[in-house]
Amino acid sequence: MQHSRSDSLFSRAQEIMPGGVNSPVRSFVNVGGTPPFIARGQGPYIWDVDGNKYLDFLGSWGPLLLGHANEAVTRAIQSAVVSGTTFGAPTEIEVDLAEMINRAFPSMEMVRLVNSGTEATMSAIRVARAYAGRDKIIKFNGCYHGHADGLLVKAGSGAATIGVPTSPGVPNAYAVETLVAEYNQLETVEILLKEYPKQVAAIIVEPVAGNMGVVPPSPGFLAGLRAMAHEHGSLLIFDEVITGFRVAYGGAQQKYGVEPDITCLGKIIGGGLPIGAYGGHRDIMRLVAPSGPVYQAGTLSGNPIAVSAGLACITELGRPGVYERLEETTANLEQGVLAISEAAGIALTVNRVGSMFTVFHTGEPVAGWNQVARSDKDSYASLFHKLLNAGIYSAPSQFEAGFVSTAHTASHVDEFLEALRVGLNN
Repeated sequence: MQHSRSDSLFSRAQEIMPGGVNSPVRSFVNVGGTPPFIARGQGPYIWDVDGNKYLDFLGSWGPLLLGHANEAVTRAIQSAVVSGTTFGAPTEIEVDLAEMINRAFPSMEMVRLVNSGTEATMSAIRVARAYAGRDKIIKFNGCYHGHADGLLVKAGSGAATIGVPTSPGVPNAYAVETLVAEYNQLETVEILLKEYPKQVAAIIVEPVAGNMGVVPPSPGFLAGLRAMAHEHGSLLIFDEVITGFRVAYGGAQQKYGVEPDITCLGKIIGGGLPIGAYGGHRDIMRLVAPSGPVYQAGTLSGNPIAVSAGLACITELGRPGVYERLEETTANLEQGVLAISEAAGIALTVNRVGSMFTVFHTGEPVAGWNQVARSDKDSYASLFHKLLNAGIYSAPSQFEAGFVSTAHTASHVDEFLEALRVGLNN
């Protein structure tokens, strides 16, 4: 494949944008090389500026559950844009989307639309602190909830650990209010709750981890968090920015039967356009301005273009058989990867929940960050480039999820598996 235009664009971009990108995770720093600059997409495919065609198993990092340029979503965007792009005032379709979200997520009795997943989690934590009258939160090692200062932390040393900043510019005073537990290890949460009695406002968790690669919750993990939060007077926040409408129509809380106090959504509810939402029980959400004293606002929140795209997307997802087909397609991909890796004598572990999957370059089960971190990143990077050269577009990092869309068919899975077979054997 030729990448001369991408190479030229990347050189220009690095002169004017930090790292040449507008989101560091897109920079290919984890795998090396120059990222292809994308020109267009259709269905399961994307094309770069050099004319190279790729079968896309990343889907803009998750929101494109219907594939690229889905007809229903595109039609909704075109119809909406001729009426205006933003008003900074209420619209009927905002109410429609909020009601649609509530029907899919009954725990979200009241909903506030925002512009990103980061805004959703940041705002959810603010209202949780106000409701509980406490300052500290618990997050999990390897889970990512956006780039708000108090969430850019990693675990320190010891079992009862106060977070330490993972980015310069994050004050220690912010980080110390964030406690870090280990995903799928309830005992680490219990230690923190006892170490800081009546100080933890909320526990925030990806109910299916997606930002260290896909890591499903162990049996009883989410229910255990629900029980611990209740016992200690803390709120439970599910960050379903990735999993909402992805692993089930009603998200991970529907799939696993555990109801949080607050839910954060994003990605799919905008049909590929920037959006976020947070919501929960009425007594919590009534604290949010202008109903209550917890300030949060955004001029472009509830943007009619994004809302229209989201309404069209969610309507399509509500049609019969959608999630059954996604499950079948992605299960066939998972089984094919395992069969090929076994035949090649190469140890791989596949974690999958619904249409989310990650191929970890390790032979051990992956249940948390410690196992994720032991995966062979060099091996992943080598295979990534082999797949890319074969026309398969996947996550440029071992620590990310892959995604299947309704536009992917059995033949597309076969194409992926053949490229994988060749890549692992050469």
